[in-house]
Amino acid sequence: MTAITDLTVKAADGSPVDLSTYAGKVLLIVNTASKCGFTPQYEGLEALHRKFAGQAFEVLGFPCNQFGAQEPGDAAEIANFCSLTYDVTFPVFAKVDVNGANADPLFTELKKQAPGLLGLQGIKWNFTKFLVGKDGRVVERYAPTTKPADIEADIAKLL
Repeated sequence: MTAITDLTVKAADGSPVDLSTYAGKVLLIVNTASKCGFTPQYEGLEALHRKFAGQAFEVLGFPCNQFGAQEPGDAAEIANFCSLTYDVTFPVFAKVDVNGANADPLFTELKKQAPGLLGLQGIKWNFTKFLVGKDGRVVERYAPTTKPADIEADIAKLL
């Protein structure tokens, strides 16, 4: 099983980001979208980011346009929306696919380590969340309907 922190992703500007920079931290990795019914969860994700600031914790957002074309913008539009609408300060990376032949390797590994209901690996919608322990392995997968505040106790246990 590959540690999540062994993978490389793309920053919003397309440059490579080695997730090893997050080694030893608890991570909450989320596929996001700006025009989704769950978009207000940005507020809760930012609240978690601020609550655990200074501790070994990071929220990592990955915009995705695979569900109802709810993330149509480019990197600059997404960053502007997140900043102005929800005052997001956690890292928001390049737009990715989370399912299918072009799924980002990060999400392929997240789904492998934490399949959904009935063992199905596909992500069903925006704001699916993966909690990753300090060892780089997925601890829990949460449905889009799970509010960020409902994950707080699980994060605290891992810290």
